[in-house]
Amino acid sequence: MDGILTPRESARFIAENSQDVFIDGAGVRSVAELLLAKASGPDLRVAGWKTLHELNPKSADEAAVNWVFVTDTLNFSFWSEHDEHKCLVGYKGKTYSGYWSLCAAVNRALDEGIPITSASYYATVTLEQVQHIFRSDTDVLMPLIEDRHRILNETGKILLEKFGGSFLNCVQKSEQSAQKLMHLVVESFPSYRDITEFEGKRISFYKRAQILVADTWSVLEGKGDGCFKDISSITMFADYRLPQVLLHLGALRYSDELLKKLLKGEMLSYGDKQEVEIRGCSVWCVELIRDCLLELIEKKGEKMSEEINAILLDYYLWDYAHDHRAKMNGIPFHRIRCIYY
Repeated sequence: MDGILTPRESARFIAENSQDVFIDGAGVRSVAELLLAKASGPDLRVAGWKTLHELNPKSADEAAVNWVFVTDTLNFSFWSEHDEHKCLVGYKGKTYSGYWSLCAAVNRALDEGIPITSASYYATVTLEQVQHIFRSDTDVLMPLIEDRHRILNETGKILLEKFGGSFLNCVQKSEQSAQKLMHLVVESFPSYRDITEFEGKRISFYKRAQILVADTWSVLEGKGDGCFKDISSITMFADYRLPQVLLHLGALRYSDELLKKLLKGEMLSYGDKQEVEIRGCSVWCVELIRDCLLELIEKKGEKMSEEINAILLDYYLWDYAHDHRAKMNGIPFHRIRCIYY
């Protein structure tokens, strides 16, 4: 898309012009040192996507790719107004919240014989059917359910028209280029166009498009159609949880004014200057953490079997945020309701 900065260019530009969000160099280094201990283990490997997460598909076939496409098409806005009162989905004896409640609901639907990952089904699925598929075990519904319904219909129709109903066809058109796939997704599917403005420039984050590329790479184990030669060009996925963990770990700092606003639970809007600064500085912060980590690995003289990229750091830090939720209680996340993250 002409005249729009890429996610990486956008992040750098925002970080250089930010007034309420700051990257802390010492914090960047301490996060890189924390990650260094994980560098040679399973946590920073593409295989971890399958081995560390029970709800993710274990196969590397067309059905698994279509599962990834549906979950990432709906991968937005899971936070609850109150921690003790949230949307929960029970599946195979466990209860899931947040993004995992979506994955559990998709798997539950498939087990019930509902073809939720088939474009010909979700192109015409009704709101009532969507409400049933993503039903909660509590009286708190999954947020933005009408948007989820609309996006499923829209995306399903486009997938049928342009790609024969299978996301694998879209992946194959990208000729093993992560950037080409990301742009193909953004150009083809309107709900993936995570574009706004900052200081007179058109900027992009493409959070869901990038996570879709990353999860496709992961589900295909970086092989065959998923062997993207430029996978390291994908940045981290600018959402509301990653900035929170970067703040907790001391790699990001907020101005007093922004911190007060977030602690009060004030809602931000998509494209607000402060919201853009939080997302952009988070992306650039992870770029700097990765560079620092690669330097530390080189200094140690370790030989890595695969390159550590921003995707693997995002996966790890997102899981870290999930596992250390209690410790991060006093650290606010920015509250926003939108379809982009």
